[in-house]
Amino acid sequence: MDETRKNKNDNNVDILDRDFSELDKADMIELLEKFPQKMRDALRLGEELSVSAPNYKRNFKNIVVLGMGGSAIGGDLLSDYLADELSIPIVVIRGYDIPKFVDENSLVFTVSYSGNTEETLSALKRCLEAKARVIALTSGGKLAVLAQENNFPVIKVPAGIQPRAAISYLFFPILKALEKLGIAKERNGEIEETHNILQELSIKYGAKSPLKNNFAKEIALSLYQHLPLIYGSEGLLKAVAMRWKTQINENSKWPCFWNVFPELDHNEIVGYEIENKINRQVEIIYLQDKEGLLRVEQRREITRKIIEDKVAEFIVCPTKGKGKMARMFSLIFLGDLASYYLAILNKIDPSPVACIEDLKKELAKR
Repeated sequence: MDETRKNKNDNNVDILDRDFSELDKADMIELLEKFPQKMRDALRLGEELSVSAPNYKRNFKNIVVLGMGGSAIGGDLLSDYLADELSIPIVVIRGYDIPKFVDENSLVFTVSYSGNTEETLSALKRCLEAKARVIALTSGGKLAVLAQENNFPVIKVPAGIQPRAAISYLFFPILKALEKLGIAKERNGEIEETHNILQELSIKYGAKSPLKNNFAKEIALSLYQHLPLIYGSEGLLKAVAMRWKTQINENSKWPCFWNVFPELDHNEIVGYEIENKINRQVEIIYLQDKEGLLRVEQRREITRKIIEDKVAEFIVCPTKGKGKMARMFSLIFLGDLASYYLAILNKIDPSPVACIEDLKKELAKR
């Protein structure tokens, strides 16, 4: 670390160990720290879902998740998480239209936290025209009205939360629904392991844990005034890397990009050949799956040797736990807290997303 950067970080160390309430007006930190409790509540919502035969107890050819932004990430995580278990694909659709393959043999989860996401509502109407079997996940809005009018089931999630902070409610109810339909197997052991690990991490990464013992705060300090690049890997940590990227965008109000091994070794690695000022501002966060492919880890080691002296820093963030769920959510939790602390360093409230609201207002005029 160069001396200029060291002095800049030294000036910000005490900020991360203060009270954040003046900046964090919506108390997002409480939502983040209570992830384990929210996880339990979200699982309950999935267990309470009522689906009737023969409409939903059938052999589907594909599972489709409609959503945008924070409402869609649950589908991406499920697709990665269940890839080696399901014999049918999970496809996430972000947009107004749907592919031709969506038909009466498709199971569609329409996810809009607000219930008013225009792209998702548009895609839903096309799914209904295609006679797909639909389950909605929402806190209300137009989606809840459409569900009532078209007689398809709704998983009602609590209102008043930023969609990106409601990740528990956007993943676990759908997983439970797939279990109830006999599409996915039950996984009580993995759920228990994940809950226990997240409870431990809530203490380690929480606001009261000082910087010197808090990996999430250390990461935020390293990212401050730098350009974060999040590197995941094929399989389990692809969507997790995207989650880190979007959380830094929305919580920290900061640019961030992501990629995955092995794909990045076929293109992005070449971007470091020429030494320049831009690369010197890059902080690489590598999400390491300790139970992942050996070949991917070998690629990471070689890639690090090639580019490490061209960038500001290369930080390795390993998964926790044995099961896929614990490994996935331990890094999601770390990224959520790191993005929150980066917002604090940027001296900005992590909850509001003014640019998105301004865009929606302009669209409403047209």
